[in-house]
Amino acid sequence: MKDYSQLESILMSIIFIIAIASCCLIHPAAAVAVLVTGLIAAALRRFFAHLRKKQILRLCDEISQILHGAEHVAFDAYHEGELSILAEEIRKMTVRLREQNAALRKERCFMQESLEDISHQLRTPLTSVILLADLMRNPNLTKFQQAENLQELLSLLSRMQWMIETLLGLSRLDAGSVIFQKTAFSFRTLVADALEPISIALELKNVSVNIRIEDDAVISGDLPYCTEALCNILKNCMEHTPENGSITIASTSNAIYKGLLISDTGCGISEEDLPHIFERFYRSGSFSQTGYGIGLSFARKIIVSQGGSIQVRNITPLGAQFDIRFYDSVI
Repeated sequence: MKDYSQLESILMSIIFIIAIASCCLIHPAAAVAVLVTGLIAAALRRFFAHLRKKQILRLCDEISQILHGAEHVAFDAYHEGELSILAEEIRKMTVRLREQNAALRKERCFMQESLEDISHQLRTPLTSVILLADLMRNPNLTKFQQAENLQELLSLLSRMQWMIETLLGLSRLDAGSVIFQKTAFSFRTLVADALEPISIALELKNVSVNIRIEDDAVISGDLPYCTEALCNILKNCMEHTPENGSITIASTSNAIYKGLLISDTGCGISEEDLPHIFERFYRSGSFSQTGYGIGLSFARKIIVSQGGSIQVRNITPLGAQFDIRFYDSVI
């Protein structure tokens, strides 16, 4: 960028000399007056240039403070003139940079917490995997014992894989990096997709599933994520329902929302656990020892992130009931 200050000084000097020469032709006193006026104007110009330079240096100092991490730097001293425009643009840029920096810190915090959660939750099953693998090296094991240990090993690895994927999904939801895709689908499709991954486990435990979807309501949302949420809820119901029990899935509908009521014939949830049932890593003494306290938290996060709601309550004579609602005006 060219510096026009020197060119400006030269032009002003030429104009000033021409003015004095012209005034000398008219009257010497006029020339003296022009000379004095010019000198005063030059002095004032230098004075205001000095003030502007001080303001620029002050502005540079404030920018330097921002670059070195200062949180509260105001630009209140620049109310008028060119510097006020520049200061306002710098202020806007500073606000945007702070917002981006805060978002990066938040994302970094989420990542750190996710890694800590994964390492903490993996410690126990990983120890069991190591013990089982070491035990299988014993040459005196029968084929039946080897098959039994191998089945337990596969079960532990499967649970670890599910936990890692669920924790990573929760972290992505917490960080706001998930973009839900809206598609129209029916409750029958959602329930069928959610039951498929646990169908064998339900059959082995002899837990029956009663589906009472009358009007086959259609909702709009992200089908894969909604399927995963519902599957986690059904899995929780299955784990807390004794053998030969049942799970009932019924649809509800009104002018405000369309919903699902999922009920089991388990022992229900203690009153002290009800307020915490959707909290991450919360496990009471009555919970299954194989649970990690993240499935219901993940399910709630998916539903709430899409504008829905989920509640849980005990029902009579036995069991718990999950009330899932998809609001027509939101989803």
